[in-house]
Amino acid sequence: MNHIFRKLQVTFPQQASILNQSLCRATPSIQHPVWSINERQYRDMPTHGIGRWRHLLLKQAPKKKKDRNQQKELVSATDTAYGTLNVTVSGYDMTVVEHYSQYIHNFCNRLNIKVAESYALPTKSTEVLLMQEQGNKTYVDAVLKTHRRVVQLSSLNASLCPVFMDVILKNQPEGVQLSVQEQTEADYQARFKARPELEGLVAQINQ
Repeated sequence: MNHIFRKLQVTFPQQASILNQSLCRATPSIQHPVWSINERQYRDMPTHGIGRWRHLLLKQAPKKKKDRNQQKELVSATDTAYGTLNVTVSGYDMTVVEHYSQYIHNFCNRLNIKVAESYALPTKSTEVLLMQEQGNKTYVDAVLKTHRRVVQLSSLNASLCPVFMDVILKNQPEGVQLSVQEQTEADYQARFKARPELEGLVAQINQ
């Protein structure tokens, strides 16, 4: 019996020491942290995502892009006002033409005349040909470039039109031509530069 008790006394301390070692390995510490193989503490770094606020806003529908080549609706004339009018300024000196069109635009703002838009038309080039004194050959003596600017007015009051025309005609600079006419489809198409090569390719594709 004494021999059996001695064996039990030896085995109990051994088992207690084994349990203590296993518990020490299982408890995490700063020097020996415990990380599970199949588990991540963070999906990314712990500081990622701080300061984000876009997800708190309501989702808005995407804005549709406006078609720049779409013609605006023309204002029809009434008994007391004109419709859509084009004040066209043209001349050979681009600086004078630009300043005169700006003057007309600012004058309309002072008189509370609604300016629909202000734009430039494609520049036209004119070649001046001279014939030689001896012979029938001609040569280019000069190239004249005509610059054009358009100030488009909307709903110009009929009682204010004479005053408006009188002032802009008195301040018209030399070498500058002025014309006022109603907006048409041909005036809208004149804003775009013709591309015959592209039109030829489109015609070939359509055949």
